[in-house]
Amino acid sequence: MAGETNSGIEKLLKLDPYLNLHEKEIRRRNNELCNWINKLNQLEGGLEEFTQGYKYYGLHIASDNSVVAREWAPGAQQLYLTGDFNNWQWEATPYKKLPFGKWELTLPPNSDGSCPIKHLSEIKVIVRKQDGQLVDRLSPWAKYVVKPPKELGVNYQQRVYHPPAHDKYIFRHKKPAKPRALRIYECHVGIATAELGVGTYRNFADNVVPRIKNLGYNTIQLMAVMEHAYYASFGYQITSFFAASSRCGYPDELKYLVDKAHEAGLFVLLDVVHSHASKNTQDGLNQFDGTNSCYFHDGSRGEHSLWDSRLFNYSEYEVLRFLLSNLRWWHDEYNFDGYRFDGVTSMLYHSRGIGEGFSGDYNEYFGLNVDTEALIYLAIANKFLHELDPNVVTIAEDVSGMPTLCRPTDEGGIGFDYRLGMAIPDKWIELLKTKKDEDWNIGNLVHTLTNRRWMENTVAYAESHDQALVGDKTIAFWLMDKDMYTHMSVVSEPNMIIDRGLALHKMIRLITHGLGGEAYLNFIGNEFGHPEWLDFPRVGNNESYHYARRQWHLVDDQLLKYRFLNEFDRAMNLTEDKYHWLDCLPGYVSWKHEDDKVIAFERNNLLFIFNFHYCKSFTDYRIGVELAGKYKIVLSTDDKEFGGFDRIDKNVEHQTFPEGWAGRRNYMQLYIPCRVAIVLASIGQ
Repeated sequence: MAGETNSGIEKLLKLDPYLNLHEKEIRRRNNELCNWINKLNQLEGGLEEFTQGYKYYGLHIASDNSVVAREWAPGAQQLYLTGDFNNWQWEATPYKKLPFGKWELTLPPNSDGSCPIKHLSEIKVIVRKQDGQLVDRLSPWAKYVVKPPKELGVNYQQRVYHPPAHDKYIFRHKKPAKPRALRIYECHVGIATAELGVGTYRNFADNVVPRIKNLGYNTIQLMAVMEHAYYASFGYQITSFFAASSRCGYPDELKYLVDKAHEAGLFVLLDVVHSHASKNTQDGLNQFDGTNSCYFHDGSRGEHSLWDSRLFNYSEYEVLRFLLSNLRWWHDEYNFDGYRFDGVTSMLYHSRGIGEGFSGDYNEYFGLNVDTEALIYLAIANKFLHELDPNVVTIAEDVSGMPTLCRPTDEGGIGFDYRLGMAIPDKWIELLKTKKDEDWNIGNLVHTLTNRRWMENTVAYAESHDQALVGDKTIAFWLMDKDMYTHMSVVSEPNMIIDRGLALHKMIRLITHGLGGEAYLNFIGNEFGHPEWLDFPRVGNNESYHYARRQWHLVDDQLLKYRFLNEFDRAMNLTEDKYHWLDCLPGYVSWKHEDDKVIAFERNNLLFIFNFHYCKSFTDYRIGVELAGKYKIVLSTDDKEFGGFDRIDKNVEHQTFPEGWAGRRNYMQLYIPCRVAIVLASIGQ
């Protein structure tokens, strides 16, 4: 293993010679990873055994209907199990103390052979703290928790989920192969309904999955699946890590959703929050054993000052077991295909990334600010996941640009497959919010779209859920604002704001898709310019669901212009599926003209041309191109079916001329109307 690792690190250093100055630190991190793997192999039966903690901890019903329950609570004086089964006698059913802070209890079957704890009955763990006080807790390993009826208060209830064998959901469809290139539809099941309420897993599976498939996406990224007591947290304040949110239905209904996605050939990613956990003690992990540590660091290191949440102690065996087993649980039990890790920047640095600009100086990535314990946890997680399932995909939400984040662990990297290109949506919002069209800096825009680490894959996106939340605006709303309420009908009088908005919405998406990364992401509804923001029910809006939904009728209505954006999004994805511009080397930008506002680049022998000028159209505009021959336009944002003005004749063949231009061997001349983007492919390609 050491020899392979050494040769792997040599490969890493060749990819980026600037890393040579930090070789010692890279090797130290890699040694830490190897030490952990060796320890787990010697003491825990290896990662295969270690990551199946969910089979040991929590409550389990055996084939003979006996019950065994185990917990890790090193700071507790005593644990008890209570619930419907013992008439809520808090101290009637004690656990037995085991070494290393573990606790265990067993309950024999009833005299008639039935299980003493019934399916869907409620249970709680009672903890006697060191000062003798009794507190009630939900098990960290709870598989199903529900919001109580209003008359019973606000604390979530843990319910035993053990349906009879004939009622258990059986997966019917094989997992699809890992996509050649990810085209990701980021979605939230709860808001995926037009109704004023929480959408269900079944509604999503039956009504939204077909939409996603039709749009040409090949991957779904599900948010807010792990249970969170506060709905408005968007799923980022987790209280029960092993429980699928009961707001949207039963666990088996989530399995149905994943199965239906697989039937449609869609890869399914789970949004994972292992960067922090809710401070909620009644419903979450916080102070489970009555102390301020247990799963978390004590003191300031254990609290995130901005998120008001708890931070995991990644150096503790049982915390590693909990988190790694959590990943395995969702893979094994629910058939998820991969994970998007939230808040990775917060994990990687002791500063949690708060107030840091990250200039790109490599000393920022290899100095004392790096939280090595969290970094090693991420490396272990990636190594384990990719060994468990070679088709697994992992994505890191990191804004810092940490080198080696998306290189394999056997090269000394952290092992992610992709990172999110978080600077791209920020750039679009900055331009739309602060600049007139004529003041857009074309060179700076191109720099933002191309500024990513060599051979470390990036997921490009124009906007995600962050830009959709109340307090910000979607790109469609920045572009068209109140005019969306009055001029989105095809029979209303022409409107310059809407015309500009439709044109730029398509162009922004296409240049992000084509130039920004090796994968593409869109947030549910934004593909058709969903109006307004996203706002969950809360006290400040009188618990309204009005903005916590997707208004599908807008895109389905043939008299509204939303369908134009939807059709373009579909055409863009299908064009990529045919010509493969994502899973190849980054685009070569040959032209970025500030006055003309024209950008041209080639990727996988396709030629992309964008004219962002607000009023100038160009005839016989000269564009350099490397590959000689005849070209045809395979995608135009100006097509009538996309709400354009049909100024581009796609039947025209464009011939190259064998003279150099803009650093390319050949050139062609084209008509490029204002606010239009086109993609050309060589005839026969």
